[in-house]
Amino acid sequence: MWLWMIAGIAIDLDHLFANPLYDPDRCSIGFHPLHLYEIMPLYVALCFFKKTRTLGIGLTIHMVLDMMDCVWMHSL
Repeated sequence: MWLWMIAGIAIDLDHLFANPLYDPDRCSIGFHPLHLYEIMPLYVALCFFKKTRTLGIGLTIHMVLDMMDCVWMHSL
């Protein structure tokens, strides 16, 4: 199961396609292909199916943490 949770972190591989690769002021939510608002309901839906529940939880937690980072970054 922990491999599925780690796969939730592997979603950050889409950051490799950004130009520039690293921008400390960029919010990943809504910018990177796998961090789009349109895809997030799919991640939540994965939580409701037994075979994909752990992956869905990992992806959903990842998105929530990224959103918290964006809110914190823009509130400073």
